Amino acid sequence: MQNRTSFWSNIPAVTKNLLIINLIFWLADLVMKTRFQIDLTNWLGLYYIGSGAFHWWQPVTYMFMHANFSHLFFNMFAVFMFAAPLEQQWGSKRFLTYYLVSGIGAGIVQELVWWMMYGQTASLAVTIGASGAVFGILFAFGWLFPDTKLFIFPIPIPIRARIFVIIYAFIELFAGLGNFSGDNVAHFAHLGGLLFGWLLILIWKRTDKSFGATPSNFNLKEWWARLKNKMSRKQKENNPYEGYHYQEPVSNNTDTDKEDDANRQEIDRILDKIRQSGYDSLTDEEKAKLFKK
Repeated sequence: MQNRTSFWSNIPAVTKNLLIINLIFWLADLVMKTRFQIDLTNWLGLYYIGSGAFHWWQPVTYMFMHANFSHLFFNMFAVFMFAAPLEQQWGSKRFLTYYLVSGIGAGIVQELVWWMMYGQTASLAVTIGASGAVFGILFAFGWLFPDTKLFIFPIPIPIRARIFVIIYAFIELFAGLGNFSGDNVAHFAHLGGLLFGWLLILIWKRTDKSFGATPSNFNLKEWWARLKNKMSRKQKENNPYEGYHYQEPVSNNTDTDKEDDANRQEIDRILDKIRQSGYDSLTDEEKAKLFKK
């Protein structure tokens, strides 16, 4: 139980709250449908602006609605995997801004696609899901950590993040233009999230000289290893005698143990500083300390 709590507490604040809010919206929609025969999609999903079902709040609320559990699961899994490193790199405020701009931008592009399809004709087409914001996150991850290797099912070989983003974008463009399967997926909304995310990154790079620096030795495997090590340390702090069998009294007040404790506390302080202010806030000495083998 301690390990589970520690793992949850190590997820950055905005990423954690996005997971919770999306789950709450899905549960609320499920309860309202089954118990009260009220479909929240009619109010919170994104409708064509030329229809009578459109409301001003829908470009924001639609990204928290999902059609079913699998739709929710895969979107939130992507948020969990790729959003946390971004939030730690950028800080919570910048990451939340990026997430919302990508999601709203995806909705704007979808509205433009509908306008080209329907013109002034009313349509009850509706879009829901966080996929537009997720595509923005994927693009940002590929931009910041281009050489991170990802395994994409069912491809058995690792693909660099930047190559993965390019391939995925072309697939979405091809599927959106052809729509051969008639899958009812908002492919252009996905591309809209990617496009608006890219534009926002360009704006930040132009207006903020400190933006965009990337730790050169970052990779997803090392990030997960550091996260697990930190959770393990916290668990031992809660129960320092767990996993040990003593046959005689042992003293822990050695100089080596004190030095190890000081090093662990320093690493924890540096990781907390990254979560609050981003990687760029670290001094050269702190960076060297963090990545010291």
